Amino acid sequence: MNKISTLALGIALSLGLAACASNPTTPANTQAAVAKVSGIETENFDSHVRFQDDLYYSVNGKWLQRTQIPADKSNYGAFSVLYEKSQAALKQIIEKAAATPNKVHGSTEQKIGDFYTAYMDTATVEQLGITPLKAQLADIAAASSYGDVAELMGKLLTSGSRIPFGFYVNNDAKNSSQYGVYLYQSGLTLPDRDYYLKDDAKFNANRQAMRQYVRDLLHAAGYAHADNAAANVANIELSIAKNQWSRVESRDANKAYNKMTLAQLQQLTGKFDIIAFAAGSGLADSAKEIIVRQPSYFEKFGAGFESFPLSAWKDYLAFHLVDGYAQLLSQQFADLHFDFHSKTLMGIEQQQPRWKQAVDGADGVIGELVGKEYVAGNFKPEAKVRMESMIKNLIKGFEVSIDELEWMTPETKKAAQEKLAKFTYKIGYPDKWKDYSKLEIKADELVGNYQRAAKFEYRKMLDKIGQPVDRTEWHMTPQTVNAYYSPVGNEIVFPAAILQPPFFNMDADDAVNYGGIGAVIGHEISHGFDDQGAKYDGNGNLRNWWTDKDREEFQKRGQALAAQYSAFEPLPGKHVNGELTLGENIGDLGGLTVALRSYHLSLNGNEAPVLDGLTGDQRFFIGWSQVWRRKYRDEELVRRLLTDPHSPSHFRAMGTPRNVEGFYKAFDLKSTDKQYLPKDQRVKIW
Repeated sequence: MNKISTLALGIALSLGLAACASNPTTPANTQAAVAKVSGIETENFDSHVRFQDDLYYSVNGKWLQRTQIPADKSNYGAFSVLYEKSQAALKQIIEKAAATPNKVHGSTEQKIGDFYTAYMDTATVEQLGITPLKAQLADIAAASSYGDVAELMGKLLTSGSRIPFGFYVNNDAKNSSQYGVYLYQSGLTLPDRDYYLKDDAKFNANRQAMRQYVRDLLHAAGYAHADNAAANVANIELSIAKNQWSRVESRDANKAYNKMTLAQLQQLTGKFDIIAFAAGSGLADSAKEIIVRQPSYFEKFGAGFESFPLSAWKDYLAFHLVDGYAQLLSQQFADLHFDFHSKTLMGIEQQQPRWKQAVDGADGVIGELVGKEYVAGNFKPEAKVRMESMIKNLIKGFEVSIDELEWMTPETKKAAQEKLAKFTYKIGYPDKWKDYSKLEIKADELVGNYQRAAKFEYRKMLDKIGQPVDRTEWHMTPQTVNAYYSPVGNEIVFPAAILQPPFFNMDADDAVNYGGIGAVIGHEISHGFDDQGAKYDGNGNLRNWWTDKDREEFQKRGQALAAQYSAFEPLPGKHVNGELTLGENIGDLGGLTVALRSYHLSLNGNEAPVLDGLTGDQRFFIGWSQVWRRKYRDEELVRRLLTDPHSPSHFRAMGTPRNVEGFYKAFDLKSTDKQYLPKDQRVKIW
């Protein structure tokens, strides 16, 4: 939970062109004189569906009817459009760098240009085949003991290969001024443990497809015993899945905080030599203590480690090494990877063009280097100023909302206000850019570039240990169409690319902006007060600041919201997991509630104009709904229902407003309307 909470998991890719917001403190009559448009895309309305019956389909119905998911995507919506704009903008930057003659070695142009050149040089990629991984495959083959395997896991982790667990460095959740090392469960090929454990026809087929994929991939890599290796990998991963915590269990910030020394961790992991792993990974020289997120998983993993033959673990490591880099190898490997991971598991019909893969690669490997160039050409400085004004208005709205809560005692209100007062925010792009001077990029080593980048980031992560926390660091690039809240930093962050329509429209009346980016701001603030974020204080420390009575009432209201969402059924027999999505649903509910209040404050007592035949409050809620338009392939929707802490878009758009009193007033909802909830069933938290 001390990881960031995002607005839209899975869309943290490249961003679109930035735009400015209208001034949230401008009186309505003045603002309307400056910008007459409503910002509402009425051409997407379905007149056959009433706002009162389903706000999502009424606002987005025509768009849903005419839109086809592109063949190279698993889903498509408002976020996707901005991502595509971003890809096009980044392509211009990257191709210009690649075409620059006589580039100075180590310069921004050289690193960006040579990365792109290496990615687009398919002739060299084809010629090399599996060669870039041969040295590591030889190391795996040479392992002669279980201790060797444990140490090898540490070495492989440094270059980005998947093993049965991983770790990251972030603020210590109980001492947020210092860095902590967090160890967590991992190691599966399929998207979630349920894919291995559920007796479901689709999941059974996925398991069979995985075996075939392991067999084919290792055969292509030159394995003579690929059939046996596939069985070994499947058996190991089934064991891992059985031992893993569920995603709901892993959300609990208190249960997931278990600090141990390496010696204590070795006692926990039993026959797995965690000391050897620490030596291979560099942790032995860096970390005195480690925070274990799922201790029972590591205990069971260690107890069963030697129940698998040494050869089976070597097969497992070899497969995950090749699988992790398959997209960067010759077409045979890339096709196998796509057919399984994208086509079978997500329903995607065809691979992205090579240039899009290269742009995404640059965003992932040298993201802030590309991002600095992106911001220079695509982000207007005044957007940062106007966004800051809007954030301050949303924080003010939250202050008022806390004061007026009827269910919270004065003692807890005081503590909540103290936390709110310590919120910090970042807008657009970092004040201090990441230094890539020690990262070597070559024009003829695609896999080498990725492995050096993985080791560069890994070393950078280890170097944090024992150092003061860097409060300037960003966990998303500026070209990311997303936003996030960090509980251990108590900060909200809004990359440049999300500051454009339909989230933020500089030419529109304020109502749509408050329903869009305003609710996004409110969503991220609300993460500081969701079911897990509320366990952290204003300094980012995991500490209870609630009275017992208030905590009990808060949990009761959260359980009611979870029950509402668990009733939603996106596919026959497939329901939303209200417990998994609770934090994001609280974020949506709190964000929309406070954004509406802040919109009313921004009017300064003036009446909002009627535009497109819609009142200000109506445009506010419609603005909220049009942000969430999205279509999913069935395979992708099934995957998200198991793995995504966000509810599907339809239920974010219509499930949230029916708990907000202002929605009933805006559209004059009656008890006969389909979105109507009796007052005693509406959930109010913030």
